[in-house]
Amino acid sequence: MFEERYKAQRDENKLTNKDKFEYAWCLIRSRYSIDIRKGVVMFEDLFKNGDETAKRDYLFYLAIGMAKLKDYQKALRYVKAFLTVEPENRQAKDLEALISQRMKKGIVQYWINSAVTNWLVVTEGLMGAAIVGGAVIALGGLVGLGVALARK
Repeated sequence: MFEERYKAQRDENKLTNKDKFEYAWCLIRSRYSIDIRKGVVMFEDLFKNGDETAKRDYLFYLAIGMAKLKDYQKALRYVKAFLTVEPENRQAKDLEALISQRMKKGIVQYWINSAVTNWLVVTEGLMGAAIVGGAVIALGGLVGLGVALARK
C-alpha cells in the first residue's frame, strides 16, 4: 500500500515528505536488508532535506535501521544524537541500551572467534612442526646410516 502510493506520487511529481517518511518507515520494518538499506537512505535524505521539526523522528528511525543492519557504531551515533534533543525519551534510551548490549556481544563473539582461530592455528602449527621434526630426524638417521656404511 505505502509503496504503491509512494511510486504513484513520485511518478506524478507530487511526492511529499510525509509519503517519503511512511514508505521509509515501512522499509525499515522489513526483514530484508536491501529494503532496510533503502529505508535508511530515504531517512538520511529526509534528515538533510526534510522538515526540521521531524529531524528527531528521522534520527530515531535511522538508529533502528542501522541497528537492524548490524552497523552498531552508526546506530549508536544516531540514537545519541536523538537523545541530545530529547534526553528523557524512554524508547531511545532502551534502543541505546540494546545497541550497546549488541556491540558488547559482538566484541565477545569476536574474541571467542579469535581465540578459537588462534588455537586452531597453533594446533596446526604444532602438528606441522612435529611432522617436520620427524622428517628431520628420519633424514638425519639416513645420513648417519650412510656415513656409517661408507666407513666400513
